[in-house]
Amino acid sequence: MDLNEIRRQFPVLDQQVYGKPLVYLDNAATTQKPLCVIDRERDYYLHENCNIHRGVHYLSQMATEAYEQARRTVARFINAKESHEIVFTRGTTESLNLLATSFGTESGKWKVENSPLSTLHSPLKVLVTAMEHHSNLVPWQQMVQRCGGTLLVAPMDDRGVLDLQAYEELLKQEPTIVAIAHVSNTLATVNPIKEMIRMAHQYGALAVIDGAQSIAHIPVDVQELDCDFFVFSGHKMYAPMGIGCLYGKTEWLEQLPPYQFGGEMVDRVSFERTTFNKLPFKFEAGTPNVGAALGLETAIHFIESLDRREVAAHEETLLRAAIDRLSAIEGMRFIGEAPERSGLVSFIIDGIHPYDLGTIIDKMGVAVRTGHHCAEPVMTRFGIPGTVRASFALYNTLDEVETFVKAVNRAATMLR
Repeated sequence: MDLNEIRRQFPVLDQQVYGKPLVYLDNAATTQKPLCVIDRERDYYLHENCNIHRGVHYLSQMATEAYEQARRTVARFINAKESHEIVFTRGTTESLNLLATSFGTESGKWKVENSPLSTLHSPLKVLVTAMEHHSNLVPWQQMVQRCGGTLLVAPMDDRGVLDLQAYEELLKQEPTIVAIAHVSNTLATVNPIKEMIRMAHQYGALAVIDGAQSIAHIPVDVQELDCDFFVFSGHKMYAPMGIGCLYGKTEWLEQLPPYQFGGEMVDRVSFERTTFNKLPFKFEAGTPNVGAALGLETAIHFIESLDRREVAAHEETLLRAAIDRLSAIEGMRFIGEAPERSGLVSFIIDGIHPYDLGTIIDKMGVAVRTGHHCAEPVMTRFGIPGTVRASFALYNTLDEVETFVKAVNRAATMLR
């Protein structure tokens, strides 16, 4: 893997902030975009820009084919059985809101009797884990409150590892839906989702997987995992912002009602009634972000052009080097020490607020994230206000890790 050549594809990294070379370690929030992705989106607006699916003229047909090819590329990338199992959304958050809204009825009541969803457990229960991002917690929380259901929470230990025995005990309460992060955005824990999906199905629950933090780092095969739904965002895998995907098994997507209403998602409309379009279009109301979808396809090609095992080994090297070097800093406390982890390190230093630490690190040219990382219950679990989080991508270097650790050490010395 030619790291210098890879970095040349990310011109945003070649700049200075506060007079120092930028070290970008906020990849869990969003990755930078390679030139090929930027060029593809630009090229769409230069040569193909048109609304799709509804025009017979050349530009509309060309844009439509490009958009649907992007859908087919996503399906192949995660090994979906059919391309219509891929619904384009704005990202992970919208995908999860789509599911939580569609599973709840318009009357605000959970209803399965005399419904295609009658095979699901009733009354409504949703099981999440203690490490979920707000996007995989709040929509389900609001759904059960609206529909008179129950939210169950699988606990974790002090290392940030889920308690699978407790998880199974909660499954015995027959939840309707289980929603699990593949990788924690705060703790870096890689959850054993294949086993957790199998257990969920054993107890008759649907399995929803939040893949926002895994999709760029871990190969995903939705058929092998046998998940019912898998969601992810493009902007965390070198694609543009404002594009993401919901994968769902055909049998469930066909039964769920639409999330939004308007153009494209309809079949026939009269003042008396409306019938809805076939998959995946019934979930894609209005004008889509075509340029970003084509950027997402290009990002997938970019990822596939590299040896993913080499990339994973490189990112593991960066992570281990950061942990080893940070461990020597006085008062260092890591938040999340699971044996299976990916891509990031989260920490606090005794007596120093993470916001203060992150602010000074920034002045040294190093971009990290501070706060609760949209996972406030995780912070409550560990009794802290937040953490400093450094997250790595394929373009980061060991020299950048060294610069980062020196910045943390210097900032900590200044704040003591």
